[in-house]
Amino acid sequence: MRPLRIALAQVNTTVGDLGGNVERIMTMLQRARQQGAELVVFPELAVTGYPPEDLLLKPSFVEANRAALSEIAAATGGLTAVVGFADADGDVYNAAAILENGRLVSVYRKHFLPTYSVFDEDRTFRAGEENAIFSRGDVLFGVSICEDIWYPGGPPQEQARAGAHLLINLSASPYRAGKGSRRERMLATRAVDNVSVVAFCNLVGGQDELVFEGRSVVIDADGEVIARGAQFQEDLVIADVDVRHVFRRRLHDPRRRKLPVAEVSRVDLAIRGGPGSTDDAQGRQGPGGRVEEPLPRLEEIYEALRLGLVDYVRKNDFERVVLGLSGGVDSSLTACIAADALGPENVTGVAMPSRYSADFSETDAARLAENLGIDFLVLPIERVFQAYLDTLTDVLAGEEEGVTEENLQARTRGNLLMALSNTFGWMVVTTGNKSEMSVGYATLYGDMAGGFAVIKDVPKTLVYGLSRWRNAQDEGPVIPKRVLERPPSAELRPDQKDSDSLPPYELLDPILEAYVEQDMGAESIVAMGYDESLVREIIRMVDENEYKRRQAPPGVRITARAFGKDRRLPITNAFDPG
Repeated sequence: MRPLRIALAQVNTTVGDLGGNVERIMTMLQRARQQGAELVVFPELAVTGYPPEDLLLKPSFVEANRAALSEIAAATGGLTAVVGFADADGDVYNAAAILENGRLVSVYRKHFLPTYSVFDEDRTFRAGEENAIFSRGDVLFGVSICEDIWYPGGPPQEQARAGAHLLINLSASPYRAGKGSRRERMLATRAVDNVSVVAFCNLVGGQDELVFEGRSVVIDADGEVIARGAQFQEDLVIADVDVRHVFRRRLHDPRRRKLPVAEVSRVDLAIRGGPGSTDDAQGRQGPGGRVEEPLPRLEEIYEALRLGLVDYVRKNDFERVVLGLSGGVDSSLTACIAADALGPENVTGVAMPSRYSADFSETDAARLAENLGIDFLVLPIERVFQAYLDTLTDVLAGEEEGVTEENLQARTRGNLLMALSNTFGWMVVTTGNKSEMSVGYATLYGDMAGGFAVIKDVPKTLVYGLSRWRNAQDEGPVIPKRVLERPPSAELRPDQKDSDSLPPYELLDPILEAYVEQDMGAESIVAMGYDESLVREIIRMVDENEYKRRQAPPGVRITARAFGKDRRLPITNAFDPG
């Protein structure tokens, strides 16, 4: 038994761009070949992009993806490759193709189809039932897809009991804060319990609300990470897998002798060696490979937001974005993310002061734009706002001034930003955070109007944390100090503060997390020590504003329960959560 050099190719695919995805796969195949890899693994549905959703209901799409797979197979001379694609045989399957030396050898079909959270695979796929292991010289390996390895008794366990030394998992595991560490703990458990090496290849990139972080890993039979890829960027993870260690560990593990050998089919591959490999493992430095350190929490979240924005913009054929700069913390953070994602030359910030805007708000917005190097426009809204008021004078006569006048200002700003978008082809990026979206502290067709809502899943307290993190980077502070210290305000009426309408965010955010992300009822939240009247008022605001959130643009998912495809509540809903 000699070491096997494997490559995990975490590629950034685009849903539906079969030609572009094939090109990326081909590039990675060539890089892997040049680095002496013998077995190259790609993510789940790498050919189609993930998730393809209802594109799979189009027979022409499924046929084109099969044709693309044939093109990839032809490029595997001297290699074994495992590539995710959509298989069709009377129905459609989420599948992995085992390609070798220019031909399709076998197909594995995903057994466990997730239908929860952001997943809806039962809608478009049939579950697979067959299982197999593959021999490549002395190495036996099994193949599974994403969800299959999350179950302790899933297909990888059967493969290990049938003798597989190496458990390969193709994945498209969506990002949320902290998930990478939890996922690695699960994979380490599978490696130890099955006395096998686990090789996990994850997708990277943004797709609508979802971001995939990469962070592909190889974990040995002792549960130790011996190779790890980068986060939020394409990477080729090279690792030498020593199956002799697996064999020795199994000889000393009596648990396996208590279990029957699983009955799975075995496929013998023709290739025994590989490019750059010899029986004496010439050039190998021992088991494992490069191990990238995971990013700290705030940097990880910031990078997820950055990647989600740049991929949404680029993959939808935009070049430039525009956003309102109010001089507040939300728009400041959003501008930072946009400049870092797209380059400052592709970002325009627009200050739109009204009669209620503080003088220092425009000053701070201008200073932020200068610090970031983005273009900055000033479009006062007073005349347009007054024209609205004049037009409505008669019909609103006798009515108390209030939210209508506030929303007219927000909608005026939304109209101006959309005018710039229509004229110049810039995509409007909105700047609202999760705390505001949760309780409806946002204006339909006003500050909610746009193409992408970068921080819509970022609670206000985290907005401040990310802003301070961004200011602490090597180039020095870019967000003016006053922005981070002044009380937050929408500036839609005299001396307005968010605290006039909302509890302090330090109170609001934990209650929202309990209700929105954990589905706790009022009594349970009150039992955590919060005032009952406050809890019930916040719950009321969340529930009454579902119709608003349904009309909001997509944004990056970073929490355990994001608004959008992750949290699906009926708009018409009379249930009392108390």
